[in-house]
Amino acid sequence: MNIERISDSEAEPSRPRAGSPLEVLLVFLKLGLTSFGGPIAHIGYFRSEFVERRKWLDEQSYADLVALCQFLPGPASSQVGFSLGLMRAGYRGALAAWTGFTLPSAIALLLFSYGASALSGPVGTGLVHGLKLVAVAIVAQAVWGMARTLCPDRERASIATIAALFILFSTSSVAQIGAILLGGIAGLWLCRAAQPSGESHFAVPVSRAAALTALAAFLILLVGLPILARLWPYSGTALFDAFYRSGALVFGGGHVVLPLLREAVVTPGWVGDDVFLTGYGAAQAVPGPLFTFAAYLGAVVKTSPHGIAGAIIGLLGIFLPGVLILLAALPYWDSFRKRAGAQAMMRGVNAAVVGILGAALYSPVWTSTVQTPRDFAIALVGFVLLMAWRAPPLVVVAFSAIAGIGAAIL
Repeated sequence: MNIERISDSEAEPSRPRAGSPLEVLLVFLKLGLTSFGGPIAHIGYFRSEFVERRKWLDEQSYADLVALCQFLPGPASSQVGFSLGLMRAGYRGALAAWTGFTLPSAIALLLFSYGASALSGPVGTGLVHGLKLVAVAIVAQAVWGMARTLCPDRERASIATIAALFILFSTSSVAQIGAILLGGIAGLWLCRAAQPSGESHFAVPVSRAAALTALAAFLILLVGLPILARLWPYSGTALFDAFYRSGALVFGGGHVVLPLLREAVVTPGWVGDDVFLTGYGAAQAVPGPLFTFAAYLGAVVKTSPHGIAGAIIGLLGIFLPGVLILLAALPYWDSFRKRAGAQAMMRGVNAAVVGILGAALYSPVWTSTVQTPRDFAIALVGFVLLMAWRAPPLVVVAFSAIAGIGAAIL
């Protein structure tokens, strides 16, 4: 390996070429329309699209990015998508990634809040169930592929196994963070002798000044919004504060945010429990991030503003803290992960992330979806299509949807 080649790699880190915001928007819009299965499945979709198919970044950089976003508060899969857009096409690319991935499910849930008919009957039930089965194949592919790369020795395989057991047998809502921390500690102890994984860069167009500004904004809003909400309790400030606090205090994203959202909107009487649960059910039937549930809640709150204005406030409020804290961390991430001790720790963290994905493959993905031999058959065919035939996820989504409808009718 010559010096010139290394320098070129450093000049154009983690990606073969720069992209355009339109390119990013179109790719993430496709994902926003087809990424069923929740945040863990989204990580699998992203890996298939950006590591394997488009090669926007390598496996190691992607794993480190996932580990960072799992560790920070906010919606992990949306933060990964935001970062990918940022790396590809700057701030406009990040906005394009968030818009493309988020708007389809947000619009669907907003329409549902206005009385759009929920999927019902054998066809609707079969379609929803078939789409859920996609997650089994996608997550299984992600676990298999990441385990081969990130757990190549017995030390890291053991860390992944222990992390999976920790998640499976824990009832704590912070078990995921605990598993990542334990993985990092174990990596410092067990993974120092592992071979370095080549030159892998993680460059983002975020200056340290911008990072400090984002951190300051995150903290000011976290402290200041409750004060403003007390001064003007019947304004949009109170609604924005409720969603901002929910997004700022949740780790791992996805279903973990639901207790916080319920506390934010049901306890003060803004939304009834039955309305809340109805919207949660609808959120399971749409692709994209579960955090778009906030659009539904913002639209149906009894206080003003509600409707479209409330949906926009809810959507921006719940996603903004995760974006701010991510921008605060990204400029320091690449230099941190290049240190010898940090590399050992990240090997352990990445192995723990594989274990977390493996545990999620069982619960909730498998246990809530695979209920009959037909379900297993559909998931198995989807997995083979992905692994052996290298079929695009969209093909697997279409197959599982059709198979789910057929199984429900027959």
